[in-house]
Amino acid sequence: MKKKITIIGAGNVGATAAHWALARRLGDIVLVDVMEGIPQGKALDLWQCGPLDAYGGRVTGTNDYVDTAGSDVVIITAGLARKPGMSRDDLLAKNVAIVKSCAESAARYSPDCVMIVVTNPIDAMVHTAYKVSGLPRNRIIGMAGVLDSARYRTFLADAVGVSPQDVNALVMGIHGDNMLPLVRLANVGGVPITDLLSADKIAEIVKRTQMGGIEIVNHLKTGSAFYTPGLAAVEMAEAVINDTKRVMACAAYLDGEFSISGYFLGVPVVLGEGGIERIIEFKLTDDERQALQQSVEVVARQMEATGL
Repeated sequence: MKKKITIIGAGNVGATAAHWALARRLGDIVLVDVMEGIPQGKALDLWQCGPLDAYGGRVTGTNDYVDTAGSDVVIITAGLARKPGMSRDDLLAKNVAIVKSCAESAARYSPDCVMIVVTNPIDAMVHTAYKVSGLPRNRIIGMAGVLDSARYRTFLADAVGVSPQDVNALVMGIHGDNMLPLVRLANVGGVPITDLLSADKIAEIVKRTQMGGIEIVNHLKTGSAFYTPGLAAVEMAEAVINDTKRVMACAAYLDGEFSISGYFLGVPVVLGEGGIERIIEFKLTDDERQALQQSVEVVARQMEATGL
């Protein structure tokens, strides 16, 4: 049976995610937005790619959640985007209400879905979706580390002069300035990055990764990144739909893993048809544990601010 993917929010991230999902042949796509005409127009444009790209699925645009019923994966991108001078936290109050409405409506019509939250600040928004949707913790996932790790790998590959495909690197923690790009585990084809780059260069790349979002915001001035966030969400959706057991860094609800309980935080997980099938736990150094705790403290404040 053909799979069904609902993408909530027909702005830059949502429309781009729909494009990536179509290109990867993930199934029928439903694009939802509160703005009349926007999801319909963008969906029609995407659907008409079919004859040129041999795509046999259907792309539907709608303002009604009835059309999302029975979705296998729901991706929430709806919300305000950052502008120069804004932090992800500045978006929290307004985006809580948006994500709350989206998650409640989507879960009502697709109670068996896996829900992927992209809206910022992600760690607080995935907490919001979890609280209002009624979905189990393994089927609520925040898109964070997939994007952050892609940025980290890109910068490392450029510095070493190799293909980013051959760079393995992990970013844990909050999707924000306190994220933790792990240095000791980063490697190029199995060779530790510490053997290939100076400590100063690695520190520069770590900082650039942590500031990766605002660097793009400052260039664009009227919005934030959307090509890679859209693809990152679809990469996660593909692992769920095809049950590939991919290992990705995602915002997952922790219940004792890494000695943390009650928070969504970016950690490596195994993604399959059940959503998060396993959290991969490993021993952290004292410095890494302390850095992760800083993420917890920020996420705790964000969660409290949601009022949920």
